[in-house]
Amino acid sequence: MKDTLGVISWKDEMRKALVMLLVLLLVLLSPSALAAPGSWVASMPGRMVAMSDRAVATQSVAAPPTAHVGEARMTLIQWQYRHPPGTPLRAWLCHPEQCVPLTGMRGATQAFAGMQAQAPIHFRFALAPGQRPVKVQGLQVIVNYQ
Repeated sequence: MKDTLGVISWKDEMRKALVMLLVLLLVLLSPSALAAPGSWVASMPGRMVAMSDRAVATQSVAAPPTAHVGEARMTLIQWQYRHPPGTPLRAWLCHPEQCVPLTGMRGATQAFAGMQAQAPIHFRFALAPGQRPVKVQGLQVIVNYQ
């Protein structure tokens, strides 16, 4: 309030400052502000793909305990793998809720956005009919989460 001279009192200034501080604290302590972004990286052993009539799954990987993922959700997954050049190979990246076809030996997808970041991930591979066995190596995923 203004005093008789039209000056805002010291108490009013303190009240405004306290209200602003409380609003700032509420914003900073909201769940969305506490969910810090992060990522985890995992590699898988190579795998021989030998059959065209059945897809082969790799070992599953999940966030390491040191990642402190909690209830965070995926935002983006990057992947990579290698196989001999000129060898056609069908590939998928899989989360317990769905598998996504991959367009090449490396890339990124947001298809898993919103899914649990601590869930296991694995690759699946299949050969074209009549194709000779193929060794897939260098399997890696980078899971970004918020």
